[in-house]
Amino acid sequence: MKRSTDRFLTTHTGSLPRPDDLIRMMYAKEEGVPVDAAALSQRVAAAVEEVVRKQAAAGVDVVNDGEMSKPSYATYIKDRLSGFGGTGNTFVYQDLAEFPGLAKRVFGDPGRSRRKTPACNAPIGVRDPRAAQTDVEHLEAALACVDVQEAFLTAASPGVVSLFFRNEHYPTEEAYLFAIAEAMRQEYETIAAAGIVLQIDCPDLGMGRHIQHADLSLAEWRRKAQLHVEALDHAVANIPPEQLRMHLCWGNYEGPHHCDVPLADVIDIVFRARPSAVSLEAANPRHAHEWKLFETVKLPEGKVLIPGVIESKSNFIEHPELVAQRIGRYAHLVGRENVIAGSDCGFGTWVGQAAVDPDVVWAKMAAMAEGARIASREFWRR
Repeated sequence: MKRSTDRFLTTHTGSLPRPDDLIRMMYAKEEGVPVDAAALSQRVAAAVEEVVRKQAAAGVDVVNDGEMSKPSYATYIKDRLSGFGGTGNTFVYQDLAEFPGLAKRVFGDPGRSRRKTPACNAPIGVRDPRAAQTDVEHLEAALACVDVQEAFLTAASPGVVSLFFRNEHYPTEEAYLFAIAEAMRQEYETIAAAGIVLQIDCPDLGMGRHIQHADLSLAEWRRKAQLHVEALDHAVANIPPEQLRMHLCWGNYEGPHHCDVPLADVIDIVFRARPSAVSLEAANPRHAHEWKLFETVKLPEGKVLIPGVIESKSNFIEHPELVAQRIGRYAHLVGRENVIAGSDCGFGTWVGQAAVDPDVVWAKMAAMAEGARIASREFWRR
């Protein structure tokens, strides 16, 4: 993974706005309507090429495929792994429970309301071993048309799979997590073998606290989080840490988030994980203050931070000077070479989700790139 050496690099979290016709095709597939597989693959490939061009045009240095092939960053695994044929899962968001009107609006989101989360009711295995390779090929073809620093692809962590897909088969939570880890290893290693940076999405280490384990004490939940990290490390044991990054998230929804576990209560567990880079929310109103944590918490040797410097749920376009200030706060505390600018979360977490207007997304990305240039002048070109 490239590090900032003479300027601040920019990236984002993963999902990006999908074209309307691709959204309609993926809605149909999710709802069981017959969709021509070859036509869908061709449309995904074209969408990946388009979204890579847009990232490069906006000034993003480390780009990806926008997750064009996936109905969401987590639920896509039901199409790639076997063993998920049970009844759908339900979720209680602790922060939304106090605000039923808002909860109705959040859960009525066209993308979120269509998500499919069948429980695990049989042994887990790899059902579609070609899927990850197809993602790689689509991205590689798109990269031939642009000049960027690096590329990454995202994949669900074992812990977030266990969060969304209830276990109805394995005798223990640990057995379930490690079965997921073994099955996901194939996807992880396929991406890494192509020389592409692998980002593991780990909302289970943030959001999991208030929607999966809200009934536990903090100490009990931390033990769960540590187990999730152990399963993750097992799955990526054959991949160098320098080729891995992970995303920590408290949920990409426009809720109050007053029940989010503080970063201070999980950062030590996050830093124990093998990935060398940690992407985290750092721009939204609930977590923007947590940069101060690094006044007392030392960044481990070899680690890189990718703080969100633009929000993923707001149509405000951040001023580049504000972006530069956010980058600078982290650079002062952990070192300029250890900071890459990013987004809080994705801009298309679920197919059809559009909290931020697609055109605004690209304007926000351009503002991030300009802010990174401003910060670079301060830190590298005095």
